[in-house]
Parts: sequence; C-alpha cells; structure tokens
Amino acid sequence: MLNDTITHAERELYLTLFELAQQQPSAYEWLTRLPTWLNDIKDKANYAHAPAYQASVARLPTLTVNNVDLNSDVLTIEANLSESQRKQTMALLKQLMPWRKGPFQIGGQLEHQIDSGQNEDQQAAPILIDTEWHSDWKWQRVAPHLGNLKGRRVLDVGGGSGYHGWRMAGAGTDTVIIIDPSCLFYHQFMAIRHFVGAADSYKTHYIPVPLEALPEHSQLFDTVFSMGVLYHRQSPFEHLQQLKGQLVKGGELVLETLVIEGDANTVLVPHDRYAQMNNVYFLPSVAALIGWLEKAGFSEVRCVDVATTSIDEQRKTEWMTYHSLADFLDPNDCSKTLEGYPAPMRATLIAKK
Repeated sequence: MLNDTITHAERELYLTLFELAQQQPSAYEWLTRLPTWLNDIKDKANYAHAPAYQASVARLPTLTVNNVDLNSDVLTIEANLSESQRKQTMALLKQLMPWRKGPFQIGGQLEHQIDSGQNEDQQAAPILIDTEWHSDWKWQRVAPHLGNLKGRRVLDVGGGSGYHGWRMAGAGTDTVIIIDPSCLFYHQFMAIRHFVGAADSYKTHYIPVPLEALPEHSQLFDTVFSMGVLYHRQSPFEHLQQLKGQLVKGGELVLETLVIEGDANTVLVPHDRYAQMNNVYFLPSVAALIGWLEKAGFSEVRCVDVATTSIDEQRKTEWMTYHSLADFLDPNDCSKTLEGYPAPMRATLIAKK
C-alpha cells in the first residue's frame, strides 16, 4: 500500500503559509506561487528521476514510532522495525542516494520495550544513514552562537536533505522553511518526514526552489540561515541582499561559507575549479566578508567560528559512494586542493538586519 506522505506534507505547508498570511500579507505571494513550485519539482520534463524518487517515498512502510529525537546529533526515529521492514526501507532509501547531509537513524528500541518482556531478537538493527557530511559537527559549531530560536520563524537556504532544518525545529522554532532546488534532496526530506510524522507538530517544511525564486522583500523570517551557498553564487552581493529581504527588521542572519586567510582586501576567485567544484566563484577572507556584510546593510557583524574541513567531516560512506574531500586534496600536501589552492576552510558569521 502506498503512503500519502508527500501530499500530506504539502497540505501542511499550504496551511502554514495561509495562517502566516493572515498576519503577514507578503506570504500571500508565496501562496500564489506554491502550486507552480510544487508541480515543477515533480515534472519528469524538468527532472527525469522525479517519478522514481516519488515512488520510493510512497512505498516506504508505515512503522510504529516510539520517539523522535530532533536534538540528537544523529537525528533519531526510534521505531519498531522488523527484518522485512528493514530490508524494504533500506532498499528504498538507497534509491535516494547519494545522501550528503545528515546523519539519520531509523529504528532502534527503547529500553522499556525490552524490559517489558518483548523479545529483543524480533527487532531488526536500526538503519543508520551515514551521510557524506557530518552535518552534526557543523551544527555543534554554530548552535552555541545563535540567538534563542524558540518561537521564531526560520528560513534555511540551501538546506539539502533538511538535517539542519530538523535540528532548528528541535531547538524550538515556531516554523522552519527549508529551500533547495534539488529534486533529490526534496525527496530525501520527504523520506525522513514520512518517519518523523507529526513529532515536530508539522512545523518543518520544504519548498524546492532557490533563494532567487522567492518573492523579494518578504520580511517573513526572524532568522535566516545560508550555509554552504555563498561561494556558489556568481553575484555574492545579490545573494546577501536577497537574504536581507527575507528578514524582519532586527532579524538575524547566520552565514557559513568557504573563506581564505588574508586581510580586508583578500578574495580568491578560482580560475577554473576549486576542490574539483566548477561552480565556486568567490572565497573572501573573514575580514573581507565582514566588509561585504556591512556594505550590504547588515550590522553587529561577528565571526563566531572558523574551521578547516577535515576528511573525517566530509567523506565517502555506504550512502555516498562517489568522490569526496580526500579525492579533492593534493595527495602530497593535504593543506592544498588538487588545483593548488588553500584547502577548504569555513567561517560562520552572524549579523543583524
């Protein structure tokens, strides 16, 4: 029997935007565009794999979920999982590879179930989706510096499969809207949504569009996250202005991006590829990035973290079998990319509108 997870999740998104529009009329423009956004991501003419991804989500089994922990580093859905359900779920989730942002766990028993006399052997081992990125490490670096997320409306730009969006919901947000134009990531989110069910009170949503598709100057969000997006933008200032337009006055921007060492005038523009990525345009120093944010009209700009990405944080796994960071670094000098540029280093900056 097929499930209606995607239909239900999209209905909840409509209801959330409709309620929001009662207080913030700018949300009506989102509502008018939403049918097109949601239809386009399922159109085989746009995305050849869309029907297969939808089918994978729709065939996921319905499990008895005992608990959902959105505050765990491994986002954990504790559920009764038989061996046949495990095999079916594994096969369907593997059809949604590669999994890049996570980790997630589905299955696993609560202790009281075992204590109550149920046979532990009847439960299959949990499924650990060990993603390419240890996204939990990034969250650990960012979370201590955030303003209180409780009761806030949050936009997560370029949110991938939604791991950080779920963590934001776990931190007590009122509403999280994740945006990312990837058809695959949208369906990965829906696969996790299938198992999370109503555990987050349906406050975590996903719209499969890029930032530039959103209505400008919506001013709907108390906090906007842009993590791992800026260096992919050919016009970084346009991106910063678009982020600012989604924030309420006094709202908080959380910006995480690739940076390099240097002074306020240092910016690397890779000639061709950077760490084998051909869509990397601008890597500023932290000082230059602070200047960019101030020039874009942000205030109280501060850098809260700088970290060199390790091959333990980004790597090949059973769930992402393609080349990863170790393949993109100079084999004789891991402080450099294959192209000879400084190895990936990421900074997180927080600013106010």
